[in-house]
Amino acid sequence: MKNLLIIILMVFSATVQAQTNFEKGMTKAFELWGDDKVEEAENMFERIANAEEDEWLPNYYIAQINSLKSWNEKDEAVLKAQLEKAQEHLDIAMTKSEDNAELLVMQAQVYTNWVAYDGMTYGMKYASKISELYAEAVELDPTNPRAAFCKADWDMGSARYFGKDTAPYCKDIEASIELFDTFKAESEFHPNWGKERAEQVSADCK
Repeated sequence: MKNLLIIILMVFSATVQAQTNFEKGMTKAFELWGDDKVEEAENMFERIANAEEDEWLPNYYIAQINSLKSWNEKDEAVLKAQLEKAQEHLDIAMTKSEDNAELLVMQAQVYTNWVAYDGMTYGMKYASKISELYAEAVELDPTNPRAAFCKADWDMGSARYFGKDTAPYCKDIEASIELFDTFKAESEFHPNWGKERAEQVSADCK
């Protein structure tokens, strides 16, 4: 019995230590990112991802960082490397967490990076996939504000591109802001972005 108790305590201690290391690493990565040390933050997330094989969040943030870096990138070779890295880590994250609305939203974001870079080349390839991903994310988690906002924002952009009325989507943007107001992230490390952008789009509507 005594030996069993020692083993249980050792396992518990190791588990607590692993959680502490994960939390410390994630906190440090976010601090670096907040200080605009993006490359260092990305490297930190990579180290965490390699150490914490069951955690999808580090891979998610590597994908997000590379997506964000790609929005204004003009060099196709650089863009391609960034988005391929984002895709690689999204694929890994999806093996760790199935039916995850946050990952579907980020996948749609990465595809949108391609479309934003070259709509003529990538619009036909990815536009319908983006719509499907947002629809699936909303269906999976109707209370997720990023899924609701990004779907409405994408639908609005599509309507604008085809010369259609965008007003109906302004209501959807407003509805997403209400979701942001009531949304509670699962932890301090889970995705919690998007409200400021939603408010900006809403203001543009008015």
